[in-house]
Amino acid sequence: MALFDLSLPELRTYRPQLDEPDDFDAFWVKTLDDTRSHDLAASFEPVETGLTGMRTWDATFAGFGGHPIKGWFSAPAGAEGPLPLIVQFHGYNGGRGLPHTRGLWPLAGYAHFIMDVRGQGSGGNVGDTPDPAGSGPSVAGFMTRGIEDPRSYYYRRVYADAVRAVEAARTHPLADPSRTVVLGGSQGGGITLAVGGLLPDLVAIAPDVPFLCHFERAVTLTDSNPYAEIARYLKMHRGKEHVVRRTLSYFDGVSFAARGSAPALFSAGLMDQVCPPSTVFAAYNAYAGRKGMEVYSFNGHEGGDMFHEAVQLRWVREALNDAG
Repeated sequence: MALFDLSLPELRTYRPQLDEPDDFDAFWVKTLDDTRSHDLAASFEPVETGLTGMRTWDATFAGFGGHPIKGWFSAPAGAEGPLPLIVQFHGYNGGRGLPHTRGLWPLAGYAHFIMDVRGQGSGGNVGDTPDPAGSGPSVAGFMTRGIEDPRSYYYRRVYADAVRAVEAARTHPLADPSRTVVLGGSQGGGITLAVGGLLPDLVAIAPDVPFLCHFERAVTLTDSNPYAEIARYLKMHRGKEHVVRRTLSYFDGVSFAARGSAPALFSAGLMDQVCPPSTVFAAYNAYAGRKGMEVYSFNGHEGGDMFHEAVQLRWVREALNDAG
């Protein structure tokens, strides 16, 4: 795919004005207060993976609505802790997968937690967490579930789950809560931005080719899923544009970026038709904390892939050292 979005110099200065709701912060304070009214009920059951270099626990905690959310907690074999904690969020329609596939960060010496995104886990990786909340009519996928009201929108539940995932992972005796790094790619990158904007005490975040940013441009710029789910919904539900835009304005990664304070490492693929680079740079340029951007000029949504993992390994170590 050739370049299709703004030029790199234009991307570096791209700062769109969002129609952010006046009660954005109040909405999220209430959402998290309601979520935290349920006991966290974090539990960790040891599992056998066949790997000698790390130990893994099957984790469960109470997310939005008190609903049970799954995850894997892993740590280097023999580690006594407390260890720096990496909390990771996965891509769209993926899942936590099987624990032996999540060895990168434990083998690098960290405690690691990956959250299972509710209702997903049947595309690219397996998941184990249902979404018991219903919604009105929606296009196949997750982007339009409950989209006519921010209170019922699918990602309200997911973002609240993600905050609780950090809080649950921090209760494990091998985790050092004061040294928490949050990261993820694509959908996981968008969730990372939300958590970074909602939790003030993170050491660092690393949103990789983040999804869920600058919805209004994304929906009209790319024909690729998942953003195309929203366009198809509006194609069928004529006259709902204002309602849908209002809902999405509570979930835009650009707004969360403007509230982030931890050092951040972003990445973008300049040929990315899934998460167009201008939507990624909109969040990056709005980010309030210290930040850096890795640009992969000839890559699409895969971004830097294994090369970027190597960058992240170095960057996370430096961020933790800088934090003391």
